[in-house]
Amino acid sequence: MGPDHPVILVKSDANETFKSLLERERPVDTINQTTNHWMDPRCKTVDPDKDLVDWHRPLLWQVGHLGEKYDEWVHQPVDRPIRLFHSDIIESFSKTAWYIVIVVWMPVVLYVSWLCYTSLGQGNTRLFSSLTTEYSIPVHKYCFPFLFILGMGLWSLVEYVIHRFVFHMNPPASNYYLITLHFLLHGQHHKSPFDRSRLVFPPLPASLVVGFLYCCLLLILPWAVGLSLFAGGLFGYVAYDMTHYYLHYGSPKKGSYLYGLKTYHVKHHFEHQKLGFGITTKFWDRPFRTLIPEETFEKED
Repeated sequence: MGPDHPVILVKSDANETFKSLLERERPVDTINQTTNHWMDPRCKTVDPDKDLVDWHRPLLWQVGHLGEKYDEWVHQPVDRPIRLFHSDIIESFSKTAWYIVIVVWMPVVLYVSWLCYTSLGQGNTRLFSSLTTEYSIPVHKYCFPFLFILGMGLWSLVEYVIHRFVFHMNPPASNYYLITLHFLLHGQHHKSPFDRSRLVFPPLPASLVVGFLYCCLLLILPWAVGLSLFAGGLFGYVAYDMTHYYLHYGSPKKGSYLYGLKTYHVKHHFEHQKLGFGITTKFWDRPFRTLIPEETFEKED
């Protein structure tokens, strides 16, 4: 089956094949750049000429015209790659292999971590020194691991907020541009959740989020403290992207932490799109009341 014939994942069949989806990696047809559909009985062929969009053309500029039909359409996943742009150059920048995240950002994490540790080692960093010198708190180099871990925790909150309030915003049916923006940011991923070239952030848009986090932390905290939190947050982002990729294509051992996350994320994609926004952890779904109900998992046991 060629790339011009998308397949749609039928929600009513999700429970029947849920376990098989969790317990295997998805084999890939390298010729057609799509998964082997016979492996997933939830898939059925859809005539691209009768779909709401023209699959022979880039989708980004079409989806805004779907209006009220967009939300239902975008949550009917297809098992095939998506093309967004007419330009091959721009299209290439919208795709990223998983290892690019490590190659680009881990050297930054290591360099910033070394910079923070050596700066804190000079003994000149104090909290609240801008408010009072008498009660300011010294921050030693031994505090760096704790600040780093705190930064990772901070990223987990940022991850949740972005996923829930930005990626899952509900664009008005009458607003072509917001629908298009939603599809560019995240709708494309829900439409084609097994497109491995779109499971991690391209470096350019990721740098905007990273830069915003950097500026916010250094604006409100002493340089070495803010940078230490930033290093942990950046590492948290790398862990987030790698975890997300693994949840789609990895085969975690049943009963493991990652198996639980994969179960959770599959439910988010196919049954509870308005819940389950945590990727690396379910922690923030609890206080914000977006946790996927436990009974939905018990049915699969």
